[in-house]
Amino acid sequence: MLRHDEWSAGSSALFLTALAAVSQGLSFCYRVALSRLVGAEVMGLYQLLMPVCSVLLSLTAVGLTAAMSNLSSQYLALGNGKGVAQTRRMCLTALGVGLLPVSAAVVAFYDPISVYLLGDARTQLGLILLLPCVALTGVENIHKHFFYGTGVVRPPAVVELMEQFIRAAAVLGLLVLFLPQNPERTVGLIVTGMVICEIFSAVALTVLYRRRMARIGRTGPGERGGTLARRVTSIAVPVGATALLGNLMSAVNAALIPQKLVESGMDRAAAMSEFGVVCGMTLPMLALPTVFLGALNLVLVPRLAYSTALNRPEEVRRRAGRAMLAVSVLILPSMALMVVLGPDLARVMFGQPSAGEHLLPLAAAMALSCYQSTLGGVLNGVGRPGSHAIADLICDGIQLAFTFTVGLPGVGIRGFVAGTLVSAAAGALLNGWLVVRYTGLRPSLFRWVTAPGLAALLAALTSNLLFRWLKDSGVSLLAGGAASLLFGGVLYLAALSAQGVYLSQVFRLRK
Repeated sequence: MLRHDEWSAGSSALFLTALAAVSQGLSFCYRVALSRLVGAEVMGLYQLLMPVCSVLLSLTAVGLTAAMSNLSSQYLALGNGKGVAQTRRMCLTALGVGLLPVSAAVVAFYDPISVYLLGDARTQLGLILLLPCVALTGVENIHKHFFYGTGVVRPPAVVELMEQFIRAAAVLGLLVLFLPQNPERTVGLIVTGMVICEIFSAVALTVLYRRRMARIGRTGPGERGGTLARRVTSIAVPVGATALLGNLMSAVNAALIPQKLVESGMDRAAAMSEFGVVCGMTLPMLALPTVFLGALNLVLVPRLAYSTALNRPEEVRRRAGRAMLAVSVLILPSMALMVVLGPDLARVMFGQPSAGEHLLPLAAAMALSCYQSTLGGVLNGVGRPGSHAIADLICDGIQLAFTFTVGLPGVGIRGFVAGTLVSAAAGALLNGWLVVRYTGLRPSLFRWVTAPGLAALLAALTSNLLFRWLKDSGVSLLAGGAASLLFGGVLYLAALSAQGVYLSQVFRLRK
């Protein structure tokens, strides 16, 4: 049998989290610089394009990356290196076949898509430039998920970090060289910089894949073409269809928000600016502490698939339970402290006081969405992507229904905020019920919610008092924020330990 775990799940997740923390910090600084260079209105136009990028990826690549990760893990568990290579070849072929009609449709209908679907003709250039970006991202992600599926976390993580440096340099460099431009060309420059960094990632990961397969070897019985096609399809179609429907709803949601704000009485520029502030500044700021989540899911899903392939249900429950504990221990204090420090952080970073509004409900929604994402990863890992898909679609429908209320008098952007909170809560509850049903996992509410929740509340309230006192005493925002964050972190760990929850139990570096 080929070896799957070069590192344990805990050490892999911590390594990924460490690199992702640097990457996320760089990405956040890049977003701050970008928002200051182009302004809130262009950020709103850019945010309109990002759901379109997600829709195109879900049409072509998302399901294939899930199949690559899941099947690579299973074939590796059975000592079938040839099956891994066959899966990669089939996924790349399917990606190329899927890109042709999708690209042709976008080129033929980019004008009505931008005007009637996105609601702003200034997205046309960026829409066309998204096509090479999507193609390169698909190649990159198939190879990246090969590595995660086979338990090798370092190469893709390092490449992703380098990608962030290249993206920041390319996008900001292009803007510095060619600004001022009109909003449409400015968005085009941003997407062009994204294409440049994707070229690097796709080439680097392809080279690293070939080196890794030379070590694994293409031994084993392989898989018959028809059987492999059915296995890839059984994973890719439900995951891709779910992603497509969800991303379509997200794209519709993004397009509706500025339109409904205009209906509520705002002019177009102010509506696009408010949309850019909430979705391009506030939510990314709250997402900053969730850096560990992607690493956790990337490590968790293939290991659950590995345990499922070997019929080890107790191991599945143990890994799922530890993942839930890790999310609670990390995300609850992060969101609590972000509510305290967020308004001042937003004002300093973005130069937009309104970026600190709605922090409490959005922070709660972000925490619930982390639970939803992790529980969804468990469902994917144990071979229940269809159930996960249905739950996510229900939540997307809830969010979309609330977005229609944005245009009502006196509601405005608060309708979107309320929808974000309600849909995240529904997603966490639905996915939790499905995980319990399919894995037999017994929820440990005290360890997962009560203990870290009480500790986070204590840390946030105390840090808030300290931060206000330091500000009133004339201490700078940066120094006061850092001191309050450090004090809150130490207090949180102490309160957590007093309730019998220790970080050493959450992140075990040994198997």
